[in-house]
Amino acid sequence: MRPFIARAAALVLSGAFGLVGLPAAAVEVGNVPPSFELGGRVGAVKLSNYTGKTVYLDFWASWCGPCKQSFPWMNDMHTRYAAQGLSVVAINVDQKADDAQAFLRKAPAHFDIAFDPTGQTPKAYAIKAMPTSVLIGPDGKVLSVHSGFKDQDRNVLEQQIRQALRLQ
Repeated sequence: MRPFIARAAALVLSGAFGLVGLPAAAVEVGNVPPSFELGGRVGAVKLSNYTGKTVYLDFWASWCGPCKQSFPWMNDMHTRYAAQGLSVVAINVDQKADDAQAFLRKAPAHFDIAFDPTGQTPKAYAIKAMPTSVLIGPDGKVLSVHSGFKDQDRNVLEQQIRQALRLQ
């Protein structure tokens, strides 16, 4: 019985110490989010490319039902507010590029798309649900974090974007 207890204790301790490298909590309002550089549809997509802009950063996957609803809304936000300084950037987390491409054929995006098949970016942001959006202000700090997407979320999210763009 003793070897079993020793192995169990070792597993618990290794698990606890393994958590040290993970973020303690999701990206928090007021903090600067982790930077990233990912492949996109037309080249590299880097958070640093959007310095000085309001960024609606969306994490999505092809299997995510609410993501299908959010894409037309994000297209609308991009169309309405790009001239005022909004950049919509959506990071796909599918491991297979074909899955993401099939989704985009059904729900085209008129905004920047990045691909993270290894899942390092959502891990750095401690993303726990799809979709999750992070609104980043022109100063580079997180203004809000929102998990999921429902019809009733649209007005609140747009209001947050308008406030970030100072369109009130």
